[in-house]
Amino acid sequence: MLARLLRFGLTGLANSAVGWAVIFGGLWAGLSGLAANAAGYGVGLMLSFTLNRRFVFGVTGKVRAPEVLRFLAAFAIAYGVNVAVLLAAQGVLGRDSALAQLPAIGAYIVIFFLLSQFVVFRQAPSE
Repeated sequence: MLARLLRFGLTGLANSAVGWAVIFGGLWAGLSGLAANAAGYGVGLMLSFTLNRRFVFGVTGKVRAPEVLRFLAAFAIAYGVNVAVLLAAQGVLGRDSALAQLPAIGAYIVIFFLLSQFVVFRQAPSE
């Protein structure tokens, strides 16, 4: 489980780097901020699905629509928890506090990992 969690973290770092590169590349190429952001998140989500499916959770075979839908739902839930925790932390630490991001990011990681492990990629062989 620890190895899987480490691979999950590495996947998150790779996903973030690629997403940011697409966003900043899009801005450099003249896309609007909204379009660059959407492109970055779109590419990031596809990369995240691919790396998590194969590298983190060891799922092989054909990708099926229910699996993709579970992944998108898990992302939406984890992001919703992230926003809720961020708002609560901002209430305590202040609206512009960068520290408020830390518990929000932590909550996102924990929720997304658990949903990925037990819901999205539950067919994966155990380690």
